[in-house]
Amino acid sequence: MLLAVAEYLRSKDANVVTIAEQTSASKINKFGVGLWRMPSKLVQAIALRAKLFGVPYLTDCWATFASGTGKLESVTLTRKGKTWSIACDVLACGFHLVPNIELASLLNCTIHDGFVAVDEFQRTSCENVFCAGEPTAIGGVESSLVEGKIAGFAASGQLEEARKYFAERDKTRDFGERLNRTFALRDELKMLAGESTIVCRCEDVTFGRLAEFTNFREAKLQTRCGMGSCQGRICGAATAVLFDWKVGSVRPPIFPVKLENL
Repeated sequence: MLLAVAEYLRSKDANVVTIAEQTSASKINKFGVGLWRMPSKLVQAIALRAKLFGVPYLTDCWATFASGTGKLESVTLTRKGKTWSIACDVLACGFHLVPNIELASLLNCTIHDGFVAVDEFQRTSCENVFCAGEPTAIGGVESSLVEGKIAGFAASGQLEEARKYFAERDKTRDFGERLNRTFALRDELKMLAGESTIVCRCEDVTFGRLAEFTNFREAKLQTRCGMGSCQGRICGAATAVLFDWKVGSVRPPIFPVKLENL
């Protein structure tokens, strides 16, 4: 996502001074070689990189600190044991993607390793409930679309039509799996948060405050972490990484709605 966001910003005349990628150059090179099996992805990658010509792309590198008086003025980067600061007024950070499995959880569908478990026809463990796209695996729009086709044909009883897309789905899933392996977050990133780092943005709850508790429920009752407008969608994933906490049960409505709509 770093390259895509950087290219978009540059297309809007932003001066992108650096792209800092936390994964290693060896992993990225290995991933790039594998793109020969998917020519469309290779062409897409080359075109994207060409649009960012001249922008430093640093691997094994990540932001550790943001500084400024009243506004962002500089960012401190670390790379292979060395740290330095660069002047900038905007910092965009991405720490991977997480699936939205709330609806599936509410329906009591089986969840495995954080994703909705499905069979070859995209059927969940609940009768007449199908799932496609990011909740089943982070694989990109192509994977989501082909899974949606399979689920649609299977839900309407056209199993043979659904089978025609199995090979295409397997191909997109393989790409997604390699993508996730390549850009998996390194353990050092778990050490970025300091005492004053805000983890729950809705309720302004800091890392230091949360460190006093042993689970998400305790922290929620004492600090209101996860009780803000996002209902734990941001801090829930953060605390899962930082403290290995489980957010807990999902309650309706899935998204906050106005009383007049109800």
